[in-house]
Amino acid sequence: MSELNHLDADGRARMVDVGDKAVTQREAIARGRVIMQAKTLELILSGGMPKGDVLAVARVAGIMAAKRTAELIPLCHLLNLSHASVNFSPDPAGNALEIEATVRCAGQTGVEMEALTAVSIAALTIYDMCKAVDKTMQIDAIRLIAKRGGRSGDWQREDPA
Repeated sequence: MSELNHLDADGRARMVDVGDKAVTQREAIARGRVIMQAKTLELILSGGMPKGDVLAVARVAGIMAAKRTAELIPLCHLLNLSHASVNFSPDPAGNALEIEATVRCAGQTGVEMEALTAVSIAALTIYDMCKAVDKTMQIDAIRLIAKRGGRSGDWQREDPA
């Protein structure tokens, strides 16, 4: 493991200086899931949730969160994103909703935190919109799946499931 680059020589938190790094195309994909009762998943998919279209609201919330990650994570750089998407896949066998976010930019630092933030906020939005119907929901398995670009190159999770 490399040294922690968010700490200065005296152990104080600092924002990493990326000014000398080349601008490259960056992409990150993150996933997570919300586990719920079967009835809750059915209500979401049928559009029958009392608060409205859960997936539409969660998609917009995730995209907005990706764009505002630097405001939420103290040492993240403000990035000019060229793409942010949030998609959902129902898993009826697991009584879950899978969330996947993809984020891209041309920049001097990666977009992993933006993708992870998008998934996290989309999951929290689903939870918020459904908590009156299902208090047993669980947010689970938020993780980076892949990243492309930058000095460290490409990375892919060996077991993306």
